[in-house]
Amino acid sequence: MSKENPAGQIVILNGAPRSGKTTLARAIQQQFEGPWMNLGVDTYNAATPARYLPGIGLRPGGERPDLEELVPFFYAALYESIAIHAGLGLNVVADLGHHDAYSRPLGILTDCARRLEGFPVLFVGVLCPLDVIMKRRDIDEPGRENLYERATGEVPVPEAVRRWQEEVHRPGIYDLELDTSVLTPDECAQAIRRQLDLGIAEPSAFERIAASR
Repeated sequence: MSKENPAGQIVILNGAPRSGKTTLARAIQQQFEGPWMNLGVDTYNAATPARYLPGIGLRPGGERPDLEELVPFFYAALYESIAIHAGLGLNVVADLGHHDAYSRPLGILTDCARRLEGFPVLFVGVLCPLDVIMKRRDIDEPGRENLYERATGEVPVPEAVRRWQEEVHRPGIYDLELDTSVLTPDECAQAIRRQLDLGIAEPSAFERIAASR
């Protein structure tokens, strides 16, 4: 990459676990021109020491206050890395699960949005109904066996899964929303490509979030 290159494009995919973010990120990497670096939750957590996991994947509910003081720093470092990649002309797709349902509000999304001020950021809400998410949780993937909490006869939807569904889309400010229960990963990627070609509306979702208090 040369120093003359303009800033790369940034796509942030936000949704609950098993909503289809990871598959969509792969589709973007495969279909879009140029290098698209995946700097999402799985990539970042792979570099996080095991004793600090689930790291930025800490689920809603305030269940691990001992880890919460580190989560804002993890996110800040990740988003600074996204900014560095984009500043060098590399495109970035990041599949994440932003929420603020910790034992106390941490304001992480607002801080992250401010760290990308001046960059072109498309913030995408990856939506998926609970019944579809629960079906996907029953599907084993290599390396992810027993990773996801599943339904039982007595508890068709675990409370942790319900909390993700309720909290991950607050405040729900997006440039684009995609329902992966009705659209394939390729169709979602095509919708994102069309939106990038049309341009991100001003003010963008991240600009509105960064301006919030």
